[in-house]
Amino acid sequence: MNRPLQLWRYETTARLIGFLMPITISAIALLGHWLLGLSWGAGILLGAILSPTDPVLASEVQLDSPEDRDELRFSLTSEGGVNDSAAFPFVYFGLYSLEDPNWQTWFRSWVLIDLVWAIAAALVMGVAVAKGIVWLDRRLQGLRNPEEVLENFIALSAILLTYGLTEVINGYGFLAVFVAGVAMRRFYQVEAEKRCDQLRFTEQVEKLLEVGIILLLGTLLLLQPLQTFAGQGLLVAGLLFLVIRPVGVWLSLWGSPISFPTNRLLGWFGIRGVSSIYYLSYALAHGLRDRLGEQIAWITYIVVVLSIIIHGISATPLMNWYERRRPGLSDREKTTI
Repeated sequence: MNRPLQLWRYETTARLIGFLMPITISAIALLGHWLLGLSWGAGILLGAILSPTDPVLASEVQLDSPEDRDELRFSLTSEGGVNDSAAFPFVYFGLYSLEDPNWQTWFRSWVLIDLVWAIAAALVMGVAVAKGIVWLDRRLQGLRNPEEVLENFIALSAILLTYGLTEVINGYGFLAVFVAGVAMRRFYQVEAEKRCDQLRFTEQVEKLLEVGIILLLGTLLLLQPLQTFAGQGLLVAGLLFLVIRPVGVWLSLWGSPISFPTNRLLGWFGIRGVSSIYYLSYALAHGLRDRLGEQIAWITYIVVVLSIIIHGISATPLMNWYERRRPGLSDREKTTI
């Protein structure tokens, strides 16, 4: 995240998280209830599982270096970094609804613990752990310069330590890791070479893990359940890719300085991937089971597989088209970059 921590520079990201994600969850919940016959709790859970985006699966739409100032790639990258954790309260909401349809018995604790506390704890821990790691790194460097290979593992250790410590106090580890990454960039701002080395290393680890998870997903696909839930999966994927995401982006960015090409591509590149698999796995381990669990699981698998194929194929030609149109970006949009 190569922008200063000034709220107006993150306006597009804030709109995509604050407006688009609730719109997506609500629309999928309505779709699940009225067209798929799901209860409201199950519909909200399905919406929360499918709401996070994962632009890692199409590298063309990610920021490719700390010097990349493109608004589209920045928005997609930052959205994917934040909505991994921003959807978690709604996963809990759906699970609580399935366990106890009388939401009045658990709604207050959901707000206080899963919404307020977990987010606040993640923000504080992200900054605190990042600052502690940077301080310790500089103290140790004063005693002995580590080898370059070991130096790169500082970023990996920051990820694991931040996530683990935040989960211990019931915060959202995903959000804490994102905040820690932004904070470490600021703390290391005078050490640009180190920052780039760590970035390249973590990207390599990330891509290897992504490939492993996608291969694992492939081994889970079975012909009979794919046929059983193909109609529901295609319906959800089609409406999500072609209606819910594009319309939601258009509504969320109403009145913003985002140009038409950027707006349309933000609406198209709502790539679903590993985050949805993680949320599904979490739900299956915390009460989602039987026929409903099977239904939600296979709808999720179908949507993710279709997203990987369709968005992966379309990423290169659409981004080439976007690069040709970039000189026409509005002056107002350029001032946010």
